[in-house]
Amino acid sequence: MPHHSADVLIIGGGLGGVAAARAALTLGRTVILTEAGDWLGGQLTSQAVPPDENPWIEEYSSEGYRELRTRIRDHYRRHYPLTPEARATEHLNPGGGFVSALCHEPRVSAVVLEEMLAEWLTDGRLTLLRRHEPVSVIRTADRLTSVTVRDVTTGERRVLAGALVLDATELGDLLELADVPHVIGAESRAETGELHAPDVADPLDQQAITWCAALEYRAGESHVIPEPPGYAHWRDTADPRWPGSQLSWSDVHPITLEERYRPIFAGSPEEAIDGQQRDLWHYRRILARRHLDESYTGGEITLVNWPHIDYWELPLLGVPAETRRQAELASRDLTLSFVHWVQTAAPRPDGGRGYPELRLAGDVMGTPDGLAREAYIRESRRIKALFTVTEAHIGCEMRGAHAGSATFDDTVGIGHYRIDLHPSTSGRTYVDIASFPFQIPLGALIPVGTANLLAANKNIGTTHITNGAYRLHPVEWSIGEAAGALAAHCLSTGSTPATVRARQDELRAYQAVLSDELGVPLAWPDEIRRTGQPDAEPAPSHAGTGASR
Repeated sequence: MPHHSADVLIIGGGLGGVAAARAALTLGRTVILTEAGDWLGGQLTSQAVPPDENPWIEEYSSEGYRELRTRIRDHYRRHYPLTPEARATEHLNPGGGFVSALCHEPRVSAVVLEEMLAEWLTDGRLTLLRRHEPVSVIRTADRLTSVTVRDVTTGERRVLAGALVLDATELGDLLELADVPHVIGAESRAETGELHAPDVADPLDQQAITWCAALEYRAGESHVIPEPPGYAHWRDTADPRWPGSQLSWSDVHPITLEERYRPIFAGSPEEAIDGQQRDLWHYRRILARRHLDESYTGGEITLVNWPHIDYWELPLLGVPAETRRQAELASRDLTLSFVHWVQTAAPRPDGGRGYPELRLAGDVMGTPDGLAREAYIRESRRIKALFTVTEAHIGCEMRGAHAGSATFDDTVGIGHYRIDLHPSTSGRTYVDIASFPFQIPLGALIPVGTANLLAANKNIGTTHITNGAYRLHPVEWSIGEAAGALAAHCLSTGSTPATVRARQDELRAYQAVLSDELGVPLAWPDEIRRTGQPDAEPAPSHAGTGASR
């Protein structure tokens, strides 16, 4: 069986894994990075979710994350027939969607992330193993000594080792394989003291997954897909969390929990495309016709990640592998059923039914069927960490208006997002509440009882509640960046992650690496931290619709 080793071993090539690799490589270390699929980027690419970001992202984010955003915009300037006006726009939003200031096609960020690692692939300091998933871990006392991965195409196995090991997988796979103490689902209110935690802990209380899709508008054409096997089930099933069938234009406002009616187009498709309506089409639009000149012959494209395709019947974690597979297949079937309903039966403002001119756009997803390469995962296994972030640290209601978030002496980055939990596999509906702009504490990245493992994705020491605020793109990037930098720092000093956190001199030296060498902001300006719009309208991810991610 082949053996490979490097200074840092990173399992999982999502945003956290890429950011971790980039940080460790920048600081002079060798890295092995594995990814279970073909694309790097996780939720941004293979899961096909446009980046949801706070209102201050252009100014208050790390140099690495700003480079990612700049490269995405420059890719459009180099390779797309933009109008002069669009090309000259500093903060170009390719799709003009209002969920994000950077709505774009997943295939573009997949290319950009490859470019960001290219120099280290070329010089050999980075080994990238695509289509490799972890299958077992060797643990000696409190250290992970090796991780065995399997090529999902050939079945060949490789043994990988690193002085520091980072779990950047989407579901915290190493935590289970290495028997690292962790949590799944919801903790009880008695355990965490959180205002919005359930009375009783429930490991199967896990957020819905979503299998996203891309739709292109092709006027005068018909692209109707066959009726999926589960179409009648999704059309006819009623659920107490939902106003009737999920195959409808009705959904639930995530904050008020009131029913609302939101069609895909506010008027005719042509009127919607030419205008700036705040309908579902514009919400996650990833390619806007108005940005492209007359040489562009394609149609507009929107990304379908709407509440109607949230899948909550079965959980992914704490269940047999076959149950997880059933959940993934059913999630795909729900999305295809919704698309078929939109194409054939959805009410139109003109009194007609269906939009056959909508095409599943597999070219922008890198798939033959127009669905994302993977399901969008909102919740992972979470380490039992040296420090756990709770609602009491970031929640506006628990902390009080204008109190601001808690400040952490061991901060390794910043972020902001509402505490946003989608309907769950336990029957719970939305939990969507305001939070203050927050810091990422180092203690949340370090598991109890394992000396050389770091969490580098949404598997950090948060609760079920606070995971809803720490799970989005820029925060995942910052978590990975901090983990990669910490691994490099520990290799330089001979310290363990726990020692770095415990000793003030080492902590300050590590924080200086983050701020001075990687350009990572460690604290919000106090005015933003204390106000953060707690009593204002929801953050941009919800603007105008109340829809959540």
